[in-house]
This record gives sequence, C-alpha cells and structure tokens, in this order.
Amino acid sequence: MTVILILAALFGLLLIGVPVAFALGGLGLGLLVTGGFSPLMAPQAALSALDGFILLAVPLFLLMSNILLKGGVGRDLFAAVQAWVGHLPGGAAVATILSCGIFAAISGSSVATAATIGTVAGPEMIRAGYQKRFVYGLLAAGGTLGILIPPSIPLIVYGFVTEESVIALFMAGIGPGLALVGLFIVYSILSAMFLQDYTPAPKATWEERMQASLRALPTAALAAVILGGIYTGVFTPTEAAAVGFAFALLITGVILRSLTLAKLWEAVKESMSTTVAILLIIAGAKIFGKAITLWRIPQDISMLIAEHVATPLGLIIVVSLVLLAMGLVFEALSMVLIMTPVLLPAAMAMRFDPIWFGIYMVVMVECALITPPVGLNLYVIQSVTKARLGEVARGTLPFLGLMLLIVALLYAWPDLALYIPFKL
Repeated sequence: MTVILILAALFGLLLIGVPVAFALGGLGLGLLVTGGFSPLMAPQAALSALDGFILLAVPLFLLMSNILLKGGVGRDLFAAVQAWVGHLPGGAAVATILSCGIFAAISGSSVATAATIGTVAGPEMIRAGYQKRFVYGLLAAGGTLGILIPPSIPLIVYGFVTEESVIALFMAGIGPGLALVGLFIVYSILSAMFLQDYTPAPKATWEERMQASLRALPTAALAAVILGGIYTGVFTPTEAAAVGFAFALLITGVILRSLTLAKLWEAVKESMSTTVAILLIIAGAKIFGKAITLWRIPQDISMLIAEHVATPLGLIIVVSLVLLAMGLVFEALSMVLIMTPVLLPAAMAMRFDPIWFGIYMVVMVECALITPPVGLNLYVIQSVTKARLGEVARGTLPFLGLMLLIVALLYAWPDLALYIPFKL
C-alpha cells in the first residue's frame, strides 16, 4: 500500500507539471520528514550524488556531440555511407542506420544522434519516395542507438548508481548495439523490397566514394579513438570524453572549418542547459532513492517479487512490463535513476549479472525514448521533419518490436552482452 501511495504521489506531481528533478527531490524530502528521519539527509544526498569523477564525462560528451552537431558532421557522415550503400535495396535507410551507429559511437546521446542524422537523412529519404511513417520511425529508432552503443550517458549514470565498472558496461553494450543495428538494417531492406515504392539512388563512382569518405574520415576516426582508447585502457571514460571534446573542436574548427564562433557558443549553451537538467535529476533521484531505502521500499518490492515470481524468465517479463509502463511517463535518465535501486536487488537475488542487467535496462529505456507521450526522440524527429507526433509514434512500432526481440536474445544468450567485457 505504501508503494502505491508513493508512486501515486510521484505521478500526481509529474501530471501537474512539476519538473522531474523537483518532483523526485521534493517527494524524497517529504518522505524523510514524515518517516521521522533528519531532513539534513536531503542536501547530504544531493551533494554526494554530484561529487563523482565519472559524472564529469556527462557534460564533456554532451559538449562534444553538440559541437559535432553544429559543425554539420552528420551531413558528411551520411553522404559517405550513402555513397557506398545508397544504390542497394533500401540503401538510404541502411545508410541512415549505419550513420546513426557511427555517430552513436561518438556522442553517447540519443537526442544528438536523432537530431544530427535526422536533419540530413529525413529529407533525403522522403525525396526518394520512402513512406513518411517509415522514415520517421527509422530516424527515431536509429537515434536510440546513441544510448546503447558506447559511450552512453545512461550507462555512465547506471555505473555511478550501482558502482559497477563503466568500462565493462561500455564493452557490454557493443554486442547488443551491433545486433540492433543488424536487425534494423534487415528490416529496412525487407521493407524497401516489399513495402516501399522509392527511387533507388544511382551508384556512386569510385571517385565520389573516395571524396565523401575522405571528408567523413576524421569523424569515423574520432569514434575509433574513443572506443579504442577506452577498450585498451589508455584512458578512462571521463578522459575519453575530454579527448573527444578536443578532437571534435579540431575536426569541426580546423579540419572541416564548419564550426563558427556563433555555433560554438550555441553548442556551449545547449550543453550547459542539458547538463544542469541531468545533474538536477541525478540529485533529486538521489534524495528520492535515499528516502525509499530508509522506508525499505526496494526490500519490500524484492520480497514481493520473490513471493510471486519464481523464475528468472518471470522476473524479466514482469520487469519489462513495469519498465514499458514507466516509459510512458518518465524520460530515459529518470527511469535509470529511479528503477535501478528498486529492481536491481531482485535481479541479483535471481543471480542476474549486474552488468547484463544494466544493458537490459538500457534497451528497455530505449523503448521509452520512442513511446508517447514523453519519448524524447519522437519530439526531436517531429521538430526536424515537421510531422505529426502520432505519425512519428506509429512509425516506430516495428522498431519497438525489434528492440523487444533484442531483449529476448539477451535473455536467451547472455553472452551477447557479456562476451566482450569478460571473455574476449
């Protein structure tokens, strides 16, 4: 009964328009006071949440992705991939997914990935005759790769909350991320062959391919530097973010000369705004998490699950349904912060690996990014394409099914996530 009342209070605050950070922090403070605990725990929890070296990676990755976005690297990246695969069945769709995957390996941000590639690929595909609903769904779903393929801001936050290795989480995200890219590509090709009436792009000449690839090479090299540096241990995720930021400035400001001072200032302002919002949510979630822990809510939920769910498969089904429902109300980062302390104890009692569970949670969070009414990627693509929100949401349904298929594959074959970090 207590759990239901707390959730009802949280949903009520969100429905009347209270920002997520203040809804979490305010409710947490209220729970501390009504539970007879010292309210001083609230500021202590907030300060401890923000006093983490790993969180420095968040503003740096955001700044890097915004600089790349303002510098127009999405256009060069899409043109290079399009030159190689554009003439194949569904070539523009395949180029879009591959471009999203490459940019995801740089930015760590779903919104940045969707905005960067969507701005370029959306009009191109619509001009070629692809169904608009398919285009909108492809762009919104492709953007979700930004939080699964490392580096990933939600994985950084999950590692911070659980004190698990962020490097291990990054490496664990590679297999599912590539599998999801593969499923998106297969679906795009089949859709183009049997459901679309589009005009294939002419086959590019070798000279055109070389020119396009040469212009996109610095961006692709940046992805290789970030992933390679993290995987080999040359630098930590936070240091990788700093290196990526410096290279992003070099690529857009010196090599491509596409970043002006005005665009740099826009990138800084947008990154600052997003960073403040994220850190406030983290602080609010920490207060809320402290309060529900003192009220023994996670322990009660774990006991409830243990009493009514007897198998690991049953747990995954229940948790998936809960996360899908939460995704209708919460945005991605809030889901990670709120649900991880609640669900992880029950998962570990069922002997699930915490690294595996983090990847599973992020895939489910990806679903939240493309489900209304708060799916951020839906609004990004709506803004980029000037489409109706309902049309964008309907276009994502096949891709939502493919994400759930990845969840099933993760459960059936845990090494999809765990092989690279622990066995390679």
